[in-house]
Amino acid sequence: MKEYSISTILAQAGHFVDSGTGAVTPPIHPSTTFVRGDDYELIGEYIYSRDQNPTYDQVEHLTAELDGGAEAKLFSSGMAAITAVFETVNMGQHIVAPTIMYHGAQDWLRRIAKKRGIGLTLFDTTDQNAVRHAIKPGKTALVWIETPVNPTWDVIDIAVAAEAAHDAGAILGVDCTVSTPITTRALDFGADLVFHSATKYLNGHSDVTAGILVTRTTDKRWEEIKFIRKHVGGVLGAFESWLLLRGLRTLSIRFERASYNALKLAQHFEGHPNVETVLYPGLESHPGHMIAKRQMSNGFGGMLSLCVKGGATEAKTIATRLKLFASATSLGGVESLVEHRASVEGPMSQVPPNLLRLSVGIEDVNDLIADLELALEIH
Repeated sequence: MKEYSISTILAQAGHFVDSGTGAVTPPIHPSTTFVRGDDYELIGEYIYSRDQNPTYDQVEHLTAELDGGAEAKLFSSGMAAITAVFETVNMGQHIVAPTIMYHGAQDWLRRIAKKRGIGLTLFDTTDQNAVRHAIKPGKTALVWIETPVNPTWDVIDIAVAAEAAHDAGAILGVDCTVSTPITTRALDFGADLVFHSATKYLNGHSDVTAGILVTRTTDKRWEEIKFIRKHVGGVLGAFESWLLLRGLRTLSIRFERASYNALKLAQHFEGHPNVETVLYPGLESHPGHMIAKRQMSNGFGGMLSLCVKGGATEAKTIATRLKLFASATSLGGVESLVEHRASVEGPMSQVPPNLLRLSVGIEDVNDLIADLELALEIH
């Protein structure tokens, strides 16, 4: 059978055509329950939507195919998916994670480390050897990484992290929220689990909150994750699942445009007199550029950060001057956003106070450049 490219698979929603009607748009199945026949056997394979629903299946099958995984599961939010993974770690075991990462996930790691007797070691994302040094063989159960790291966009070598985790008897989970399957398939580099905050690029329209996990194998840990999802009830609604599927159909072209725009912005503002540093893995000057080139095959993504000259006050002032970049949390939508990340993360934040995180959308890049120039007082 011919293998199609990711962009083709996405555009056709996994080559979907409704067999009953011929519809090219997948249907929504909002039913929460499913009847049994005269023999009291299920008519289909579905019982109750807290566990399974035909609309979930469409998204899960497509996402598993994109990431090259054995199976995928939808969750009601990114945090619902992340906490389901962390919940599989037992008391007395150990987790390794980055010092700088999505702050919500790190807050939860700190909580379970304190309340449940789980060890936690945070490693320096700028040191490629730090992952291995943080692992405790025989005790570490989970190594959790992001790449690129939010919001400094350091690049962690997935293959190196996977080897280190497996040598110690641990598994590797990779947050690929900003490096979607369009550019990075972490399972191909040795990861065991891939996580996406589907709220972001996969949906791409800032109107759905969702999370997705993809597994390399359907092992005991995966069965436990599914058990947790079912019994905690962290599932997505049918309509939101359908919206997510609709967003996925344009992921390839959206990601391509956002990556193009972000690279142009990074190149334009590198060396700018009012910018201290541009953080973007697509720049040749970026310390992780060569790793990024090896791991990211179709662009370097739409996320970059500017460390502006001055401190937090100056950074927030620049953010409020922007007209096209909306000052808002989140990322990966068609519209461009700017965020003073340290303010959002709070007192535990390790993010530089002068850092502005930009989620670059699909607008005309020259308009975005002009907007930033005006905010930085370039006349």
